[in-house]
Formats: sequence, C-alpha cells, structure tokens
Amino acid sequence: MGWILLVLLVVLALAAVALYNRIIVLENRLKNAWAQVDVQLRRRNDLIPNLLETVKGYAVHERELFTRLGEARERSLRATSIPEQADAANQVTAALRSVFAVAENYPELRANENFLALQGELAETENKIAYARQFYNDAVLQFNNAIQTVPGVFLAGPMGKREQEPLETPAEERRAPKVAF
Repeated sequence: MGWILLVLLVVLALAAVALYNRIIVLENRLKNAWAQVDVQLRRRNDLIPNLLETVKGYAVHERELFTRLGEARERSLRATSIPEQADAANQVTAALRSVFAVAENYPELRANENFLALQGELAETENKIAYARQFYNDAVLQFNNAIQTVPGVFLAGPMGKREQEPLETPAEERRAPKVAF
C-alpha cells in the first residue's frame, strides 16, 4: 500500500512539473512572438524619418499630417507595455495611410524613386507586422488555453500567470476598402 501511494505521489509530482514547464514554454513563446512584432514596429519607425524627409519637399502644405505622423512615431518609441505599443502602432499605421493618401495629390512625389522605394519597404514591413501580430495572437491563444483549462488553471494562479490580451485590429482596418472603377 505504501509503494502505491509513493508511486502515485511521484506520478502527480512529475505531472505538475511537466505542466509547469509547459506553461513556462508557452509564456516564452508569447514573449518571443511579441519580440517579433516589436522588431517589425521598430523597422517601420526607422523608415518614417526618411519618408518624412522625402515627402516634405513635395507636400509643403501638409505640415499637420507630418506632425501627426512624427508624434505617433514618438509615442510608439516611448510606449513600454504591450497595450501601449499596440495602440501607438495603430496610430502610426493610420498616420502612414494618411500620408500615402495625400501623396496621391502630388504626381512628382509619386514618381520620386526614394518615395517609391520607401513606400515599397513600408508595405513589406506592414505585411511582416501583420504576420507577426497573427503569430502573437496565436501564442496568446495557446497560453490562455493552457492557463484557463484543467489542469493548468490549478498552477497558473500560484505561478502568477494571468490571461493575456490578443492584439485587436483597428476598426478602420476591418472595413473593406472602397473600390471604384
């Protein structure tokens, strides 16, 4: 009888260790996923000053737009928490869309090689950001599932693990673009 109890305790201890390790692995995957988003956001922020310099020479009457983009970039660089960074990134995205919309009014700008190269790099970076956000949200789902279901729910509290929020897509990005022929 004593051996059976000992074996049962050892099995339970091993199961608890395995579960603990799984939660840690998922948390590390979550941190890595956010780091991938952060890398792409920093890349985009690094491109913005070049874009502003290129556009300023052509669209001198759009100072408010440039100021808004610069301020959004600064907020993005200063943000520390994931929700702050995500919100700031959404503001940068909206400001960039405005810059590219205004650029349509300046044919000389649209023909500028630097502008076209920056526009291409920013479009590529936006795609990478979207992919990294998806990867992050997948990691959030896996982590939340692990800490909210049995048996993980029994260890998550004592480990101090809390539910994480996925990154939301801004409302303007959820709307279908208008297409006119």
